[in-house]
Amino acid sequence: MTTFFCGAARADITPPVGTLLFGYNPHQVSTSIHDNLAVTAAAFSDGETTAVLVTADVCEIQTALSDEIRRAAGEAAGIAWQNILLSATHTHSAPNVTGMEGWGDVDRPYVDTVFLPAIVKAVKEAVASMEPAVLGIAETESRVGVNRRELKRGGRVDFGQNPWGPFDTTMTVIAIRSEDGRGILNLVHYGCHGTAAGCNREISRDWSGMMVDRMQRETGILTAYWQGACGDTGPRISNGATTGDITYVEELGSLAAMDAVRAWRQIKSYHTPALSVFRGTVRIPTVPLPTEEEARAKLASFGDPAKLINIQALEYGHWRDVLAAIQNEVTPPGAFTYDTTLVALGDILWIPHPFEIFTEITLRLRQYAPYAHVLSLSTTNGTNEYLPSKGEMLRGGYEVDCFRYGHVFPMTDDADEHIIEDNLRILGV
Repeated sequence: MTTFFCGAARADITPPVGTLLFGYNPHQVSTSIHDNLAVTAAAFSDGETTAVLVTADVCEIQTALSDEIRRAAGEAAGIAWQNILLSATHTHSAPNVTGMEGWGDVDRPYVDTVFLPAIVKAVKEAVASMEPAVLGIAETESRVGVNRRELKRGGRVDFGQNPWGPFDTTMTVIAIRSEDGRGILNLVHYGCHGTAAGCNREISRDWSGMMVDRMQRETGILTAYWQGACGDTGPRISNGATTGDITYVEELGSLAAMDAVRAWRQIKSYHTPALSVFRGTVRIPTVPLPTEEEARAKLASFGDPAKLINIQALEYGHWRDVLAAIQNEVTPPGAFTYDTTLVALGDILWIPHPFEIFTEITLRLRQYAPYAHVLSLSTTNGTNEYLPSKGEMLRGGYEVDCFRYGHVFPMTDDADEHIIEDNLRILGV
């Protein structure tokens, strides 16, 4: 008797030219469309429980907005909204649906007229189209990514290519087809920032879009990309950096497509997987508040706050909010918590992370979790800046600064240990 059903659907989320792009500065106006943005939903069911994986071609999705969209999609599709995993591919050439100090507010008109309705539509159609299905999987080594925390002489960390740093070489391709052999969906999982285009003005999915298009043409099957560990991984482009221009999108996307298609062609057997869903709460301790004198001294060191953007504005906003918390005698929460849902199909496990998570953390989870294929998903079900590994906290750098200053009550330096242990506890291991 069939115990696995799958449906898939796609909707367009391309904004009009002139939309602000998110990822570098709050004034980056798009001037053209290089390739259309999309949202793809994959619905899985065993006849009783349904889970949906959604991937959207944006940088990252504000946590409150992610919950709003998941609730709306769950209601429209008639399923538990907690079982919807909403991921972002992390392209830096898409509208602002993040809303972050120093980078600008969420583009609410875009959300209301394009983004939210498209996701609801895709989820509803994916659930409605579910049919008996089977699944095949293959892995291949891919060098599309590279550790981007380049170590300069003297120990300073900067953006670039770090040949000694960890990154995940595993690209995983999952092919799902109907029982009569018709393709339903190809899922590609790999971890790498969508920054090959650099600080460009073209709307684009970045390198992953070129990979998806080529694989879809080669296989004739709807194909979509899910982001893996991207926190410390950038695109390995030929200029030696991890940002370039739109030509590097095509360069790297072609290489990624060759890897993905090679893996897809290796799939020889299909099976009927069992669906499992695990829910729980992750709890990460937070650090105590500093003194009022320390907060005031930090704020005084910034100069004119109106001239700050990006990480400087983020840090200034942190200390401003810290001072307000001290003055208002706010009681520190003691921990940062978030509810999570893990989804397994047979020996495949998806672990969502509402962070740009560092590679070492996901590799450790892969080692410890009792599944053959453990696929961590960055920037999923919200976003809370970067989540560095404990060892990288010592080196500092942009990602560590975002981790330290992205919250009024920052998480402790051993946040990675709590992420790992709590996810394993939710699995019951």
